[in-house]
Amino acid sequence: MSNVERNKLVMKKFVTCINTNDKILAEELIDSKAEFTTPVSDKPLYGGAGYLSVVDLMRKSFSDIRWDIVDMVAEDDKVAVSWICSGTHDGEFMGLAPTGKKFSFSVMNFYYFNDAGKIINDVAAQGMFGLINQLGVMR
Repeated sequence: MSNVERNKLVMKKFVTCINTNDKILAEELIDSKAEFTTPVSDKPLYGGAGYLSVVDLMRKSFSDIRWDIVDMVAEDDKVAVSWICSGTHDGEFMGLAPTGKKFSFSVMNFYYFNDAGKIINDVAAQGMFGLINQLGVMR
């Protein structure tokens, strides 16, 4: 199996991981030294547990949140994924009281892999986060 095929297979498992919040699968798929930055934390998060801590935060705000792959392209040590994220705002989110509104939006992520086939980085919609941050919408 080529690295490209392996990495695409990892991403298919990753969908299950984030939709079920499977900590064991996260440790299998994400390198323990992988560093993730996110606008919801002022400190980097590490490994599968760090990644799923953001998923946990999202589940507290959107209990039925779901990510589905729309399209995926792989090359060498990276995979680009177009996602649809959907759910219902039924818990507090960054100070915003629950609205009960359903949502669905598209997002594009780039995942990078090490030689062992584990995720070592996830780069997502950084431009939009920059805009939101500069407008003062998020801390």
